[in-house]
Amino acid sequence: QVQLVESGGGLVQAGGSLRVSCAASGRTLSSYAMGWFRQAPGKEREFVAAISWSGGRIYYADSVEGRFTISRDNAKNTMYLQMNSLKPEDTAVYHCAARRSIIGFSNDYSDPLGYDYWGQGTQVTVSS
Repeated sequence: QVQLVESGGGLVQAGGSLRVSCAASGRTLSSYAMGWFRQAPGKEREFVAAISWSGGRIYYADSVEGRFTISRDNAKNTMYLQMNSLKPEDTAVYHCAARRSIIGFSNDYSDPLGYDYWGQGTQVTVSS
């Protein structure tokens, strides 16, 4: 069993930056692919970014490409999302997720159903 806890959310002005973290406990994350998803009020959960277990493969949603950077530190059992040039439309609860299987990861990394463990989320609010 893996427990995921997000932190680092908050309120920031448009154009600002935030870094959110996802700390894992229970098992080492080094063999898990991981992802960030977000959910705004009244909207479905949306893919943001994903990273393979080694960090060698990284994927981004078009809406955040060039502004957000996903990374991981397996020694610290932690994943990060650096968010720059934030926009009001980035406002959402950000969730991290981990998946056991790497099979098909290159094809379905953006599908929430492919992930086995989820954190409770951290609120990110971007004011205009």
